[in-house]
Amino acid sequence: MRILCTNDDGLHSPGLESLIEVCATIGQVACVAPDREQSATSHSLTLHRPLRPIPRGPDRWQVDGTPTDCVVLALGAPLVPRPDFVVAGINHGPNMGEDVLYSGTVAAAMEGLILGVPGVAVSFAGHDFDLIPTYGDVLRRLLSRILQVERFPADLLLNINLPPVPAGEVRGVRVTTLGKRIYAESLARLKDPWGREIFWIGGGRLDWTGGDDVDFKAVEDGCISVTPLHVDLTDYRQLDAVRSWQLGG
Repeated sequence: MRILCTNDDGLHSPGLESLIEVCATIGQVACVAPDREQSATSHSLTLHRPLRPIPRGPDRWQVDGTPTDCVVLALGAPLVPRPDFVVAGINHGPNMGEDVLYSGTVAAAMEGLILGVPGVAVSFAGHDFDLIPTYGDVLRRLLSRILQVERFPADLLLNINLPPVPAGEVRGVRVTTLGKRIYAESLARLKDPWGREIFWIGGGRLDWTGGDDVDFKAVEDGCISVTPLHVDLTDYRQLDAVRSWQLGG
């Protein structure tokens, strides 16, 4: 089995190194990752300048672009042998609820999906990143089961969030839906050194809503959340309602 590892925290992030170590026990690993922090770049592509992949070891490449760029180059150039799975992470921070729309980690796995390779995104839903290496054995068992599923759906992306506790305190694995996040005071109004008004996006207080089956609840309860995602954003429940508007005249 061939596995492509990537992330949005940069090639030298501890989370990526932990993921590579885990995936190397399951299959043959290649890595193509950004040369710097690319969090919240979502599914963006670099169109205004050329990209320069730099080799950093056998089947390991550094790219001066976004996580999506990395997967495009990995599969299209191609920089590495075509993988059976794209596994992105381990992200330094959670990717739950609407965060999946902003996350470069989830977008990298999604780009693999678009290019015909199923994907898995893995995030650590906390801030004590020293706990990430404790998840080696837990994540190896989980990913081994996932990546070795017979007839794994080609259009499936699994979004995994690890709870902010040591791996030895994990209380199980739950299959979840996306919750809804609510940010408060996430836009800071500031002044630059010349007294001009500026704004800083990020921070603030995060709350969430949803039932007992959402990703936030699982992580809060100390469980690993596994959420199946796909590319198709069509709201099929509303198709008949929109057709009834007779938009064609």
